[in-house]
Amino acid sequence: MKIGVVAPSCPLKREAADKVAALAAARGLELLFHPQCFLEAGHFAGSDEERLAALREVMADGSIETVWFARGGYGSNRIAQDAVKDLPEAALLKTIVGYSDGGFLLAALHKAGARVAHGPMVQDVLRDGGEAAVVRVLDWLGKGLADGLEPNLAGPAFAFNLVVLSSLMGTDLEPDFEGAELLIEEVDEELYRIDRFLFHVTSQSGFARVRQLRLGRCLLKENDRPFGAELEEVVRFWCHRAGVRYGGRADIGHDSLNRIVPFPSCNGPASLS
Repeated sequence: MKIGVVAPSCPLKREAADKVAALAAARGLELLFHPQCFLEAGHFAGSDEERLAALREVMADGSIETVWFARGGYGSNRIAQDAVKDLPEAALLKTIVGYSDGGFLLAALHKAGARVAHGPMVQDVLRDGGEAAVVRVLDWLGKGLADGLEPNLAGPAFAFNLVVLSSLMGTDLEPDFEGAELLIEEVDEELYRIDRFLFHVTSQSGFARVRQLRLGRCLLKENDRPFGAELEEVVRFWCHRAGVRYGGRADIGHDSLNRIVPFPSCNGPASLS
């Protein structure tokens, strides 16, 4: 299996590329790193045009079975809408994996009919315990092993970083959540910001279609004063106000324990379905 790696947001560290390439080779998988992964243009892995061109090139390549996002950061929202214009037919036959800022592209591509999944990315290998995270994805893609999936999925599900979800709600990228559970996670935000993002997400008409919401890990900054409620209380509050069931915790987050969540109609790697 050939896996094409692109960086729709920030540059990939070569150390991470080398480590993950070795892990893939040991499993009979070939990682093809687009040169764009290592470009630097200010905050981004190349200009918007370079990142978009690399993504579309890899998606159009019929020899590549999976597109794997190199890392998160910021920037995929700047190319998401253009990425799905006249989507190459070959893109609909691939499995596309990422999370965090890549959620903008996952939402756009899923809505365009592509097979996408929330899951660890290449640069996650540099986290503590990160080798296990990338192996989780490689074994799911290469062997179809379900061990790496979020263990309590029951029916269609979506998974997003909360800030990304809040940003795409109400736009053309917003998914159709009809009958699906929604898993959220967050990193480096204060609890009052979590409250603010949940206000926006749960106020959108599309959120009413969610079957239930589950909370992944949130690595929070300290408020400058006590917020007055714990994280799970805040989530329960906004779910109750929106009339959507709170379904408990989920095994996703910005850490090496992050699990895979295939979006609806993406039941596994394209080559195994």
